[in-house]
Amino acid sequence: MDKMTKAQQIKQLLILKSLGYRYYDPNLLEKDQNIIQLPGNIDNLKKQSLGCHLCHLSKTRMNVVFGEGNLNAKIMFVGEAPGENEDKEGRPFVGRSGELLNAMIENVLGLKREDVYITNIVKCRPPNNRNPLEEETRTCLPFLKKQIEIIKPKIIVTLGSVALKYLTSNEFQISKVRGTLIKQDNLVIIPTFHPSFLLRNPSAKKDAFEDLKSIKKLYDEIMN
Repeated sequence: MDKMTKAQQIKQLLILKSLGYRYYDPNLLEKDQNIIQLPGNIDNLKKQSLGCHLCHLSKTRMNVVFGEGNLNAKIMFVGEAPGENEDKEGRPFVGRSGELLNAMIENVLGLKREDVYITNIVKCRPPNNRNPLEEETRTCLPFLKKQIEIIKPKIIVTLGSVALKYLTSNEFQISKVRGTLIKQDNLVIIPTFHPSFLLRNPSAKKDAFEDLKSIKKLYDEIMN
């Protein structure tokens, strides 16, 4: 092992220790994502997320995009990762994708953006808006799971195939399962298309509308 590699590994160990890891092995995140000790308070969790340097996305980001919305929300929307606009503003789903998501929430669900909670699987923007890598996603997933634990949403709407994959641990084809109810680890998940996909493929908006009607029906049942 050369000196540079050794120094990098020591730095990673120190970062992991500062985040609450009790020990480290090369496959830690794959073996047990719950070993990291994260705060049970949303403000402290956000603060820890903002200071995270566990993966190389921290080197290229402008801002950590933690998430925002109602901390008592019954519906949580989960996308894949921040894009360029989100990285600049430090907020999830802004720009054209955000405008479309807002319209979906308001026009079909009959809710306001501030009534729901919105976040992503990965909190930092991948370069050139590529899909997050396995390592990046596995590293960041404990933050999302803690958000879910704190907020306790009744419904989680996954936006796109990446969020669906990592919240269900399955290789579902979103075109086949969109709009259906999936129960996973005491979570109720309903997948639909990502707003950016809908912007590129307007013909899919009709399917997304039907998905949202299913979400609306389930939400009304829960609230009544």
